[in-house]
Amino acid sequence: MFQIPCPHCGLRNVAEFRHAGEQRRRPDPQTATPEEWRTYLYTQANDAGWTRETWYHRFGCRRFVGVQRHTVTNEVRPADTGPAPSVASPPAGIDAGAPDAGGGAM
Repeated sequence: MFQIPCPHCGLRNVAEFRHAGEQRRRPDPQTATPEEWRTYLYTQANDAGWTRETWYHRFGCRRFVGVQRHTVTNEVRPADTGPAPSVASPPAGIDAGAPDAGGGAM
């Protein structure tokens, strides 16, 4: 297991969180095609190395937390420690819907 730095609760065990996916820009609902929505919802880069992710702190402050995680070593650092190579710019916001939205088993 590894720990995630929550800006509200401090360093916490990953078991307190639920993975909500890679951080990326949401398509514009007014102009996006069905193919763009399908890609956004069901396709993730899953690259080896540093990536920006969103985690939901379900057993703590119940807020979404952005972090950078190395997908090979599971090393985690706060999202504001520098740009992640896989993301050109941070997203304007994440609308993940319900608190339990996102991938991974409970």
